Amino acid sequence: MRITGYRTLTTVQEWGRPVGDANGVFSDGVVPVSIVIVDTDEGISGVGLGPHVEIERIFAAIEGEDPRAVTTLYDRMLRHTFKAGHAGPVFGTIGALDTALWDIKAQAAGEPLWRLLGGRDRRVTAYASGLDIGLTDDELVREYEVYASHGLRAAKLKGGLDIESDRHRLSLVKEVLTEAGRGRRPGLMLDVNEAWTRKQAVRHVCELERTLDLIWIEEPVRRWDAEGLAAVSRGVCASVATGENLTGLEQYRPLIAAGAVDIVQMAAVWGVTHFLRASALAHAHDLPVSPIGNSPIGLLHAATSVPNHLTSELQDLHPPVGVSVDLHVEDGAFILGDSPGLGVRVDEERIRVANRRPQAQTADSPNVRPERAGRRLLAGVDGVIPARQVPVVPLNARHEVSPTVRH
Repeated sequence: MRITGYRTLTTVQEWGRPVGDANGVFSDGVVPVSIVIVDTDEGISGVGLGPHVEIERIFAAIEGEDPRAVTTLYDRMLRHTFKAGHAGPVFGTIGALDTALWDIKAQAAGEPLWRLLGGRDRRVTAYASGLDIGLTDDELVREYEVYASHGLRAAKLKGGLDIESDRHRLSLVKEVLTEAGRGRRPGLMLDVNEAWTRKQAVRHVCELERTLDLIWIEEPVRRWDAEGLAAVSRGVCASVATGENLTGLEQYRPLIAAGAVDIVQMAAVWGVTHFLRASALAHAHDLPVSPIGNSPIGLLHAATSVPNHLTSELQDLHPPVGVSVDLHVEDGAFILGDSPGLGVRVDEERIRVANRRPQAQTADSPNVRPERAGRRLLAGVDGVIPARQVPVVPLNARHEVSPTVRH
């Protein structure tokens, strides 16, 4: 079997409501989803959800190779980005191709990927994550009632701009999950997306912990600030979760060495091989791991095979437009199916016909760090900004979604 070519597509996740975090909000809830499809000479194609930046250069590392040599090909792709570096979306492109190769390998073996990787149980524990900072109280309650109806009893809220707003919103979700669990204590987490300084983080979390029990605080300070993350971990009761924006084991090592991370996270777009290697590194330090992302399909399969998986993020209950997945959610967990490979199918014609895509990223996007991030909680300078006043990005543009094909 040989790799013969690839195709790239861009579809969207349609949330049907505002989604975002402390950095900004997409008001119409239309979020782009990039797809890479790798073809072989035996008619088996693999799917990877992730970027396709510099893909011509990276694909040269695997073209004509046997796709079943996945981990070796992963290292070849890393070597092909040696001079420019393999961080950011370039690392995401490697991850998307890597996931597609794992999909091909499992399809060729006639097994679901979770089984091929050595998983015994197809059930992957999940927590609810609504990207919910732009919701009103009523909207927030309704959203988490839906999650609760699928058995989820843990939730991660977006916040970080106002202590009392965060306390109020966390309390609302706590009530929803407690009622659904018939009095069972729910799990609560808060994600602030690197919005704070070290002192702000300790002060904010300690104040919340007077009345709430938080499992973790996610990305309280900048992702690379090992000393700052360690200071936050020492200063609060909650665990510090971080890692979704780290690309490569070399970025995890200083954080783990400094005691800066209690729960090691990996983003879905970085690929299966990266997840397996980062999980092994974390396991060597007795640390749990937790995949994040709206479509963490590959990592859900991989999570069944590692001993230190804690829980995986469940965002939207529906897949992206034109994508179907052989899994369902019940009793608070993803339940993986028996389809060979990832169990992902892409309807390219539906993606073209849907013809729906958000406009180009603006300065108020959740993906752009605000100019005054880390200084927005200073009373007397900017004042305290309530959560409902985070920047809102109007994303209503539509234009044709054209695939890129290479054979």
